[in-house]
Amino acid sequence: QRDINIAFMNELSLIFDKLNINTNEVLNAAKTKWNFNNYFPGLVGGHCIGVDPYYLAHLAKKNKYKPKLILAGRELNEKMSKYVVSKTLKLMKQKNIKLINPKILILGLSFKENCTDIRNSKSFEIVDIFLKKKFNINIYDPIADLTNIDRKYKPLIKKPKKNYYDCVLLLVKHNYFINDYGLKKIKTFSKNKSVLFDLKSAFKNSSIDGSL
Repeated sequence: QRDINIAFMNELSLIFDKLNINTNEVLNAAKTKWNFNNYFPGLVGGHCIGVDPYYLAHLAKKNKYKPKLILAGRELNEKMSKYVVSKTLKLMKQKNIKLINPKILILGLSFKENCTDIRNSKSFEIVDIFLKKKFNINIYDPIADLTNIDRKYKPLIKKPKKNYYDCVLLLVKHNYFINDYGLKKIKTFSKNKSVLFDLKSAFKNSSIDGSL
């Protein structure tokens, strides 16, 4: 159920982006209706949401029923990592930031906020896309359990550099980033001309460059 609800929010986000409408503003308006169920667009990782629906779909097919809505939701949510990257690159181009080896900071690796678990986290998909583009990537997550992390994710850092990054992506809304760091400190990591992509609109729309 949650997978389908998030897929619906993600699809709205894709549509609103085409219409130059801020998704967060629409959801805030919708919340004024008493029976609105408040979900948010985002990356769908982990196991119970990102994997288990496939078991149900498989069982349905074995019993001669072809599921449509379940798999449509899965397909849409699986595409969101690529969309986040494409939207980030678009924002960088709009600010005339060169895409030749730009310095990118990824904040958050676990599959959801305030959680140590990195299994099936979509943050890794975003990092992989940037690495294939030969971008200069730094990854920071003081919450995540990185004991068994793949060796290819060497750009893990102990602390972000100040006035260094062309783009900062806040992918996981850890309380550590929102409350302990805050917007002011996060912005100190960026160059004067830079992009702050706040995936889940943790901060005010006027303070960030993009979100879902």
